[in-house]
Amino acid sequence: MTTDRMCWAIIPAAGTGTRMGVNTPKQYLPLLGKTVLEHTLQRFCDHPAVNGVVVVLAENDHYWKTVSPATNQKIHTTTGGLKRCHSVLNGLRYLENIAQADDWVMVHDAARPCIRSKDLDKLIHAASGCPDGAILAVPVRDTMKRAGIDSKISETVSRDDLWHALTPQMFRLSTLKTALENAIEKNIPVTDEAQAVELTGLRPLLVEGHADNIKITHQADLALAETYLAQQERLS
Repeated sequence: MTTDRMCWAIIPAAGTGTRMGVNTPKQYLPLLGKTVLEHTLQRFCDHPAVNGVVVVLAENDHYWKTVSPATNQKIHTTTGGLKRCHSVLNGLRYLENIAQADDWVMVHDAARPCIRSKDLDKLIHAASGCPDGAILAVPVRDTMKRAGIDSKISETVSRDDLWHALTPQMFRLSTLKTALENAIEKNIPVTDEAQAVELTGLRPLLVEGHADNIKITHQADLALAETYLAQQERLS
């Protein structure tokens, strides 16, 4: 799988993962003999279309030196910022020194270790044909309810055309950098890269991925990730 330009990945890994209820950041929790982050990095370092990976770390991260892929020649590191958007922007600014403005960049959550190589293939192929970029996502399959302030149902929301956004999310380096800078300058909170790009008037493509590309947020997610990784290993 190739693109018209070089392809890079940014893995924001500066978060503390407070919702896990543990002292260790969730990206460094053990998962099948490795850390969560090691599984995530392996998926990108092993992919032939990925030219390099920028891992964005917390300023005083003392866990990184224990991560075995840290010496991989594809991997670069830089320091994160106050929020995810600032960390991703720092990663893009680092990339500007080694990449071209029209190179592709995939941004992926450090705590999504189950991303499939075939889904990366699918995203890269789709984004290469869409100048506005593309993201992995899965269609909403359950009935959606909107809650009021009392946690009672205020309405049932049609699930037609609704998708769960996943990562990676893939855009041209200059496009994403400008979008994040604009959102931060206007103090607009963005929860993913696509939202920042949407605010510029672009319409990224939705690319259906697999639902096992889960984000580890709570303790129970670790066991689920173990199950998914084992299943993927059997199928490979």
